[in-house]
Amino acid sequence: MKKTFAAIAISIPVILSVFLVRMQSLAHQKLSLPECRVKKWDIPTSSFTNQNQDASIQKPKTQASPVLIQRLPVTCCQGDASCVDEFIYAKENSQLPDKKALLTAINHSLQYLQTANAIAAYQRYQVTGITRDRVLNSLKRFRELLLKTTSATELHTAIEREFVFYQSVGHDTKGAVLFTAYYEPLYVASRFPTAEYRYPIYRLPADLDFWPKPHPTRQELEGADGLQGEKGNLRGLELFWFRDRLEPYLAQIQGSARLQLTDGTQTTIGYAGNTAYTYKSIGRELANDGKLPLEGMTMPIILDYFQKHPQDLNIYIPRDRSFVFFQENHGAPAQGSINVPVTAERSIATDKSLMPPGALALIRASFPFAKANGIEHRIVSRYVLDQDTGGAIKGAGRVDYFLGTGKVAGDRAGVTVSNGQLFYLLLKPNN
Repeated sequence: MKKTFAAIAISIPVILSVFLVRMQSLAHQKLSLPECRVKKWDIPTSSFTNQNQDASIQKPKTQASPVLIQRLPVTCCQGDASCVDEFIYAKENSQLPDKKALLTAINHSLQYLQTANAIAAYQRYQVTGITRDRVLNSLKRFRELLLKTTSATELHTAIEREFVFYQSVGHDTKGAVLFTAYYEPLYVASRFPTAEYRYPIYRLPADLDFWPKPHPTRQELEGADGLQGEKGNLRGLELFWFRDRLEPYLAQIQGSARLQLTDGTQTTIGYAGNTAYTYKSIGRELANDGKLPLEGMTMPIILDYFQKHPQDLNIYIPRDRSFVFFQENHGAPAQGSINVPVTAERSIATDKSLMPPGALALIRASFPFAKANGIEHRIVSRYVLDQDTGGAIKGAGRVDYFLGTGKVAGDRAGVTVSNGQLFYLLLKPNN
């Protein structure tokens, strides 16, 4: 969702991860049989015992311990719908992704893997056995299987036969990964400042590389009220104007937005650069000041607080010293850090210093789904492509899941937080 330059960590997407909401354990959500519960998805103890006996799972060269552990795919229990990606073959729910969306995401990763950037990234990649050629061939074979299989079970059986999993060690060395979600917001904006549309976002300064460090903070750039940019370094860099003080700030967190302009047209904006500061969570700041309880904090709760106390935006937004610049993308879809479009429900963001860019992955966690009477949380498995990164997505135990564009995606992203598992799918060496 955010465009980055090589080896630059940025403080962008994720709406929930940055607010340190309460983690939910999959172990609390019962499946059909005891042997089908979450424990079977943990990294097997034998994998750690035997890891030094297999060259394909050696420790990364500069890591004290491995971040990915090779294991066999999980064998599904009969009747456990959460074990397979059923929706690839479903047609009844148009709000969720289907096989076509997954194929689109695969094609984007295949496009990336043919680039010089991908070749360079995998020359630096530090997990032995995971190479660009192996990732590329695995993705091609998975695409063939996806096109010829007619059910999720048939696809899973083929994967068990031909693939191995590389499981993230997570944040506990047992495979537990914290999942959050991000999305592309849709806002009303103006190309020109008016009495109603006063709060700007900004283009990338042409001379940013020559700015003295430390860079100016957010408050020094735009003032506590977000209206002082024209008095300093940001003068003349205004790109669009918003009515709500919070909207341009949330666009910076998400890294992109789709805009409905006051002249009746639509456009899109995307990440162009950022100042050299680490993102600071305003949700955590609210909790530190006793304004909201940290436990159970979600984006809807934070938004509700600022609707009731709009004057506090000028207190808490300036505490985040980081600042993001944008470019107009003229309707182009939101892009990930590997410079391909991200696909709703089929793209994830991870720490690209650790995880293989563009690779095929399987995620399993509890995610929210929109229902007529609200939100329902279900444990699901999804095949996804690792196509993005983010400043708040650090370490082997974090994944940010892209949920799409607009209000429904935002509502779902705002309550997405759960522990799950992350696996990368690679062909067996003899395939």
